[in-house]
Amino acid sequence: MGREITTARGTLDDERLARQLGRAIFVRLVGILSFLFAFFLLRVFLEAPVADSPRDGIIYALLIGAISVNLGFLLLLHRGRMSVRGQAGLHVTSDLLLTTALVYLFGGVSSPFTALYFVVIIVVATSAGRRWALTTAGASWALYALASLSQHFGWVPGTPVSSESLAELNYSVVFHLAGFVLVAVLASRLARDMLRVKRDLASLENLHRDIVESIPSGLITLDTDGKIVTSNAAANWILGVPDDPPVGRAIQETGLFRGKSWQEILDEAGDRNEVLFDRHGEPRPIGFSLSQLGSPEGQPAAHILVFQDLREWKKLQAEVHLKERMAAVGEMAAGIAHEIGNPLAALSGSAQMLQPSLDEGSSQRTLLDIILKESRRLDRIIKSFMKFARPKERASVRFDVANLLRANTELLRNSDEVLPGHRIHLDLDVEHAKIIGDPDQISQIFWNLTSNALRALPESGDIHVQGTLVGSVYRISIRDNGKGMTEQARARLFHPFQSSFRGGTGIGMAIVYRIVEEHGGRLSVEGEPGRGTTVTVELPAAEPALVTLA
Repeated sequence: MGREITTARGTLDDERLARQLGRAIFVRLVGILSFLFAFFLLRVFLEAPVADSPRDGIIYALLIGAISVNLGFLLLLHRGRMSVRGQAGLHVTSDLLLTTALVYLFGGVSSPFTALYFVVIIVVATSAGRRWALTTAGASWALYALASLSQHFGWVPGTPVSSESLAELNYSVVFHLAGFVLVAVLASRLARDMLRVKRDLASLENLHRDIVESIPSGLITLDTDGKIVTSNAAANWILGVPDDPPVGRAIQETGLFRGKSWQEILDEAGDRNEVLFDRHGEPRPIGFSLSQLGSPEGQPAAHILVFQDLREWKKLQAEVHLKERMAAVGEMAAGIAHEIGNPLAALSGSAQMLQPSLDEGSSQRTLLDIILKESRRLDRIIKSFMKFARPKERASVRFDVANLLRANTELLRNSDEVLPGHRIHLDLDVEHAKIIGDPDQISQIFWNLTSNALRALPESGDIHVQGTLVGSVYRISIRDNGKGMTEQARARLFHPFQSSFRGGTGIGMAIVYRIVEEHGGRLSVEGEPGRGTTVTVELPAAEPALVTLA
């Protein structure tokens, strides 16, 4: 951007003023050449010599000189050896002098070329403001008065002398003074109002653009043929083309409605629809709404497509359903555990009393041992049920969760479950991080998750324990490179008695979910068959991380 010129109505940059001067030179040259050609034809049709009087010679010389001056202006503007502001002043001065010469040579007070003064004043008012318009009006009046008086008194030899009386001359001069000033004031006010309206429109346009660009949903406008006219940033991101907006292409080319014609899309569109969109090989559920934008005449002018990526919404929906299911299972578990506990205790006690009366190795003793073994296993299941249904009262203390992870990881490395082929990695982004909760229950989360990870690695593999402080959340992530999980397995992971491992009760992950929920946190699982599993626990931090802006 060039240097700015301060005016009464604001600022005009040099580039804009230079473009205006270029257009003014072109218009001026066209006008002068047209006038020169018309004057020449007039003399020819009147059968008069091309220069039959000194005045005609002056006129031709004046017009040719004006053409030369404007060509010089054009060269000066192209080379840029003079400030644009100075060039603008020269343009106005040359216009006033040329207008004065034409007024003097063609009638003086009664000359039709006096209207050119008003044109110059209006141009200055619209481009430079009231102060410069009034200055131009004053200069125009002074030159007009000088030309009128010079012609009345015959101060220039060889030029026509006006026939108006001095009183008429004075009246005309005063009238034009008032007209020049009035035009300068009105034109500058009109220009100021137009500039204000233009700025308001620009502000509204910017506000509209900012609102559209800030909408988290994708917003695309389509013409009547289904071609994209505009698309906001969210739409480009959802479609996977943030740096290449699909403007000008058919909506089917984005992949949203692949294989369908525009008419089929219109026929099937409703208030709320859903499609599966393939974003760079990753299927994503997309919810969309296609509505019609009508013209003032009532005819369809365009269509508006609003769409969202439903992954997070579906994830939240699944969490809500899971919470509802877990609440129902918890109530059922409490009742079942209570009803089965007492009969089981009686059966186990009776079997223990009968055991000494039977000989070792007898078939009856073997059957009794099986009854005792299975009753103990059932007792463990019931106790797990009780832990899930009625967990112990949670202690709320402030503790260092990073130290807790560090200590538990060291214990895990030295536990019997870890084989020589297992590698345990710990990654903590901060040495210390405080949360408020129950350290024992958080440790139970750690051991349940790492135990599942070890079971997914039969003989060898890596387990990554990561702790990250992100804003007001402390994130614990347990990742393994084991057999992974299918989508169906992930969906039922937290349901009781849905263990993926042989010999498991299926209660551990349900208890983990219950503990995380009671701590006000969130739990998520990611994984694919053959690519391992990552379980992430997010817990509210007691001391949020400070975010440093670059």
